[in-house]
Amino acid sequence: MPDVTVLYEDAYLAVAVKPVGVLSEESDSGASMPALLRAHYAAQGQNEYIATVHRLDKIVGGIMVFSRRREVTGKLTEAIREHRVTKEYLAVLRGHPPQLEATLTDLLFRDAAHNKSYVVKRMRKGVREAELDYREIGRTDALSLVRIRLHTGRTHQIRVQFSSRGLPLLGDIRYGSKDPACTAALWSCHLAFTHPVTGAPVDVACPPPAAYPWDLFGRISL
Repeated sequence: MPDVTVLYEDAYLAVAVKPVGVLSEESDSGASMPALLRAHYAAQGQNEYIATVHRLDKIVGGIMVFSRRREVTGKLTEAIREHRVTKEYLAVLRGHPPQLEATLTDLLFRDAAHNKSYVVKRMRKGVREAELDYREIGRTDALSLVRIRLHTGRTHQIRVQFSSRGLPLLGDIRYGSKDPACTAALWSCHLAFTHPVTGAPVDVACPPPAAYPWDLFGRISL
């Protein structure tokens, strides 16, 4: 199983890095973050309770927060649902956005049967509003590196909002950008929230690995 990197921890919660290819939630079909964290804490003789309170797609890596106490799980889930957790991402887009920074607002329909989301023009059953801000922080001749702040947390939101504008994430086959050298170039780089028990600020950042395609943009400063 992959090694686990814990960036912040206390008796109530842990902020850890999810590797690309590892599942966010419990699963019998492959490596999952709850299993990795339980093994990590079991090896230290600590409480093994771990609960997932938000998701990252399997093909996406980066920072996640996990509950370490049953009584904290609901509080963290509520903070996520009420958008009281700042979530920022880095993404590599195929192409260049027309504006260096902007807010993207769309209506998204999720086709659960095919695990895919679509931008649609009008509100109807199954449609929800999606909003994010982005800022371009680097580019090559063919690619752009953007930093994104989510205001909503819809399924595949970042991937489909950019793809619908002709700017699919590099390597994101599902949304139109095959690249044999990588999966979807999306990384959860920053989480910030108020601790649900102590009330102290928790602010954690982590750059993506110094490998393709992130290394095309030199040192990425957070």
